[in-house]
Amino acid sequence: MSDIYSKYETVIGLEVHAQLLTESKLFCSDSAAFGGAPNTHISPITMGHPGTLPRMNRKAAEYAIKLGLACHCEIEKDNYFARKNYFYPDLPKGYQVSQHTAPICKGGYISIITDAGSRNVQLNRIHLEEDAGKLLHDQDPHNSYVDLNRAGVPLVEIVTEPDIHSSEEAYAYLTEMRRLVRYLGVCDGNMEEGSMRCDANISVRLKGSTPLGTKVEVKNMNSIRNVKRAIDNEVKRQIDLIEAGGTLVQETRSFDASNGSSFSLRSKEEANDYRYFPEPDLAPFKLTDEFIDSVRATLPALPEELIRKYTADFGLPEYDARVICDDKSTADYYESLIAVTSQYKAAANWMLGPVKSWLNEHSAEIGHFPVTPQALAALITLTDAGKVSFSTASSRILPEMIQAPADHPMDIATRLNLLQDNNADNISPIIDEVLAKYPDKVAAFKGGKKGLMSLFVGEVMKLSKGKADPRLTNELLAEKLKG
Repeated sequence: MSDIYSKYETVIGLEVHAQLLTESKLFCSDSAAFGGAPNTHISPITMGHPGTLPRMNRKAAEYAIKLGLACHCEIEKDNYFARKNYFYPDLPKGYQVSQHTAPICKGGYISIITDAGSRNVQLNRIHLEEDAGKLLHDQDPHNSYVDLNRAGVPLVEIVTEPDIHSSEEAYAYLTEMRRLVRYLGVCDGNMEEGSMRCDANISVRLKGSTPLGTKVEVKNMNSIRNVKRAIDNEVKRQIDLIEAGGTLVQETRSFDASNGSSFSLRSKEEANDYRYFPEPDLAPFKLTDEFIDSVRATLPALPEELIRKYTADFGLPEYDARVICDDKSTADYYESLIAVTSQYKAAANWMLGPVKSWLNEHSAEIGHFPVTPQALAALITLTDAGKVSFSTASSRILPEMIQAPADHPMDIATRLNLLQDNNADNISPIIDEVLAKYPDKVAAFKGGKKGLMSLFVGEVMKLSKGKADPRLTNELLAEKLKG
């Protein structure tokens, strides 16, 4: 980075909108499912017809509280909704129902890890609101179409404090947030489908300065990678403009992922421009301690808790633990696996080795892996007992289990004649034959060239057609080479 850019500090606040995985919309029974023919998940309530009344979705409140508890937030017990007045061409009511002065979750933080270490990103709030519909601009050369299937789908908006200072930290935060909502089962986190979206509020200031610079909001980013790209682009644009003597204006910009640039959409509104007032058609709702505690009881073990367990109790390297916990379905599979085997490190090696290789090769998720945790545990036991080598188990037996998941690994090993010989009386003569074949190598080994052990083991494996137990072979060789 040149001296010009290194003079400045970046200040970023992120607003993440996450669609909640409820079956119905926030204020009516219309389907909240993704997809469907345009304008088929709608009703008079979604359309905002006069005389219709909304009704609160209890599950949406549960999911918002669940996320807030996982983010160490204070849960607001006295809640109400407000109307946010704004020109929404894709919201038939002409306003959005949101929370304003009383968000359901206040404060809190998300822990992130970057190359600079770990730290907490402070949250300002998490609040409930309804989603807007979707405008389609590429269906007709002269008109824009509107699909209202998404209108009214429940969202939580997760707002950070201006507490992020680089695109790398923003990337880490969004990665952790996506992992968290997936672990909790409150959102699928699919940015490409729009079920998780992010707006970035970006400003720069000279290092050592306290006041915040002029804030620019960047929208239209459909991946975590593009959020990082947009931040880098906007920071450079702002610094270049300041250094050239220009004036930054508070505005909303859209990011064009095709060329990595942004363009102005509109000057930024202030909160009072939205003319918030309490939603008259929805009664305030009060959360009891019992209700909050009932939601707390549904919280699963979260990644950081599992990582601590795997490293402290099971002795896994932190890297292994973090990779396993990166995805909830993978962590669930590992949990099922270690429930039927105490070979924790071996189980992790299989998960991060042969199993992951198969998933990558087939572009599949762990839910599509045909071998059950119980069957994989049986294969681990077979290997640990010295019945087959890891190489044979992973290259010969596992593929057979994938093709025939009901077959037991011992039956497969027996059928394919893969069981190792761990009878010393059978292996010892083969070792004698190998040592007799290489007297010069034996002398060199005894002279200090200990690396020759691998040669002897390899020759024994050849003569035994791969059936000699490697551990026993090493032990017998070491004994015979002592003299």
